[in-house]
Amino acid sequence: MADLNYLTKETLEQMKEELSMLKSTGRAEIARQIAEAREKGDLKENAEYDAAKEAQGHHEAKIAYLQTALMNARVIDAKDIDISKVSVLSKVSVTNMASKKTMAYQLVSEREADTKLGKISVTSPIGKGLLGKKLGEVAEITTPGGTLKLIVESISI
Repeated sequence: MADLNYLTKETLEQMKEELSMLKSTGRAEIARQIAEAREKGDLKENAEYDAAKEAQGHHEAKIAYLQTALMNARVIDAKDIDISKVSVLSKVSVTNMASKKTMAYQLVSEREADTKLGKISVTSPIGKGLLGKKLGEVAEITTPGGTLKLIVESISI
């Protein structure tokens, strides 16, 4: 069984729209490209046909990925989040115990992660390390650059 995919309602709707577009106009465009390439002669030596078939494979893989992600999706509403500990959709402020630098993150699904906006995936090393931590607890996180010790300063929605 695949892992559950926790999403906001907005991201779920975006994924449904993308899947619908890929299944309709996306598939139609790929079929048109394949038909156009077929008309150009011998399929054994037709690079355009090979490229179109490869694009079709990538397209169908993306459709399969989205279908699986949607089947395993669970929508989280902000009002259902327990802020006594760090969980999915929590906004958490942490201080690096070595550098004394404070950082703020929101823990989100892989699909919603955007480090420029301070949104980190719950499957990232820092996300995994912070999940379940309570106010004042220290998370020891092993990263390629060494071990980070982050103290949880605040948890909010």
